[in-house]
Amino acid sequence: MTQTHNTETTLEQMRRMKLYGMLRGFKMALENQSLSQLTADELVAHLVAQEWDDRQNRSVERTVKNAKFRYPAQIENILFEDERGIDKNLVYRLAESNYIKTAENLIITGSTGTGKSYLASALGHQACLRGYKVYYTSTSRLLSQLKMAKADGSALKELIRLERVELLILDDFGIQPFDHQSRMLLMDIIEDRHGKKSTIFTSQLPVSLWYEIIGDNTIADAILDRVVHDAHRIELQGESMRKKGKRKTE
Repeated sequence: MTQTHNTETTLEQMRRMKLYGMLRGFKMALENQSLSQLTADELVAHLVAQEWDDRQNRSVERTVKNAKFRYPAQIENILFEDERGIDKNLVYRLAESNYIKTAENLIITGSTGTGKSYLASALGHQACLRGYKVYYTSTSRLLSQLKMAKADGSALKELIRLERVELLILDDFGIQPFDHQSRMLLMDIIEDRHGKKSTIFTSQLPVSLWYEIIGDNTIADAILDRVVHDAHRIELQGESMRKKGKRKTE
């Protein structure tokens, strides 16, 4: 009776202290009747390992949720077909997220429907699994939000928040021309991140047209010099994945 009472008390205390991994591990040991087979050191190690794994998993779940990905993309689901022009070795090297450690950028270009957003999301998800803070957004939406923030005086706060993101994914870059305010906000973002944090750009436009779409020669020079220099590049080819009727990849 006392042993049962003590066990129930221990389980309840674990629950109240939010030691959910330990709680699950202890309950499994009770159900498997393996407690008697473990030494005190082994039991402690088992419970600590269960708690560690649980916290790591919950941390990844929070990181993925906060990233606000457009798709629940996975590297394993990317179609590496010859006509798509994807270098599988390059993608898997990028999936190791070492480019984030060295604050390098990635540019993914290609026609609409070729899977740019999916690929960027898959790489972003890999970064989350490795503990990096990631944020995904369309370029036009982000700039619109920053314009509103500038109007109410909270733009600096938002820019600081973006600066702390270890991998920023700017989707649909250059889908519409930049006005003066957008150019200056983009310049602020790029300047804050240059040499310190990584950014993934996806665009329907080849890089050769970015100068024109950004406008203002001086600002375009400054932005492209910081973005394009030494950036990894992937140019997706082939027809739209949606038109081909295959799995949704963008």
